[in-house]
Amino acid sequence: QVQVVESGGGLVQAGGSLRLSCAASGHTFSSSAMGWFRQAPGKEREIVAAISWNGVSTYYTDSVKGRFTIATDNAKNTALLQMNSLKPEDTAVYYCAARRQGMSIRTSPSSYDYWGQGTQVTVSS
Repeated sequence: QVQVVESGGGLVQAGGSLRLSCAASGHTFSSSAMGWFRQAPGKEREIVAAISWNGVSTYYTDSVKGRFTIATDNAKNTALLQMNSLKPEDTAVYYCAARRQGMSIRTSPSSYDYWGQGTQVTVSS
């Protein structure tokens, strides 16, 4: 059974930084692509960033380009999302997700099979 657990969310002032971590058991991040999504109240879940199985390819939604960095630590089987220069509009529940199979990046939530429970990120103005 695969379990995915996020951590690192919290409350931060605008301009601040947070680092989200995602740990998986029963699944190896280096075997498939994974992504970070977020969902704000009243909005659909959206892709934030994604990374291919080997870390060579990455994707960022336009609103976070230059501010967020996605990475995987294969030795620890964890995925990271470094978020800098945070803005109030980044406030949302952030989810880590992994594909069961498939090494390439996908941006649709339906392409991902394993999901964490989410971690709240709140950015105050």
